[in-house]
Amino acid sequence: MEKLLEVKKLKTYFYKNQEVIPAVDGISFSVGKGETVAIVGESGSGKSITALSILGCIPTPSGRIEGGEIIFEGKNLFEKSKKEMRKIRGNEISMIFQEPMTSLNPVYTVGRQLSEVFELHQGTKRKEGFKKAIELLRIVGIPSPEERAKQYPHQMSGGMRQRIIIAMALACRPKLIIADEPTTALDVTVQAQILDLIKNLKEEIGTSMLLITHDLGVVAEMAEEVIVMYAGKVVESARVKDIFKDPKHPYTRGLLASMPSLNNANKRLNTIEGTVPKPTEFPKGCRFSPRCEFAKKICKDLEPPLCDKGDRSLSCWIETKEYTEEVKNEYSA
Repeated sequence: MEKLLEVKKLKTYFYKNQEVIPAVDGISFSVGKGETVAIVGESGSGKSITALSILGCIPTPSGRIEGGEIIFEGKNLFEKSKKEMRKIRGNEISMIFQEPMTSLNPVYTVGRQLSEVFELHQGTKRKEGFKKAIELLRIVGIPSPEERAKQYPHQMSGGMRQRIIIAMALACRPKLIIADEPTTALDVTVQAQILDLIKNLKEEIGTSMLLITHDLGVVAEMAEEVIVMYAGKVVESARVKDIFKDPKHPYTRGLLASMPSLNNANKRLNTIEGTVPKPTEFPKGCRFSPRCEFAKKICKDLEPPLCDKGDRSLSCWIETKEYTEEVKNEYSA
């Protein structure tokens, strides 16, 4: 599959009071044309910072991209000027944000905010842009779009606001959509409607998608490829069917085991003991080792490399070729 986006050894660090915070620490992945790739992991894994790094929206001076490349259609986005990136954001790469109430401007009408997208990226006049905004609202299923376009975000429900964010992201028919937890704040019924809407519109315009979520049910429905992140690192990546059928990394297994099941409705949900460590307190070896029930001495001493296993990439000493008999003897538990 032809690649649309390639992230190569991306490092995004933050600096606070002499502390270095490695929020994203050398991750690599790619998104093919027309493909949906999901990034999963607990809060604090670096998922949203990865998205903001791609868009060039890391807050400065506290945050900096310290290394790596982001190749979009064969060109390194880090070599683009701020003016060039403004032309790309919202036009060729757009984002569906997690919380629409903080993403929409409360002092402008919905129609005005949608119209601005066309005015900025397509040079459309305000009146024509407003007509296109109304049509967008109709496409994403907003009832009475002519009236709704004249209203403000606080006059709408959470589901409607999320549809407006989706409309804004799709306005210029982008080549890549980054969806950051697009259904987190919605109830189950509205969540299903929003996911169907995103999927149908994505297929209609033939765009690629980078889906950021902690919900593996959403991953199973929407994605073809899965990237599992933990503490700023990629620990496993594979096709969706391979991850669900045969997860390899202990963290991936833990995430899947914590999903509720209709077959075990009366049993307690499985949990992964502990929490994601703070970026300033990452352990010496494998960052998951303090929470891993299979951790050996080598896991606590040395960081495992991300290795190509044929059907997946994996960062785990127990499952990689580097874990030879000699290493097993040296680092026996």
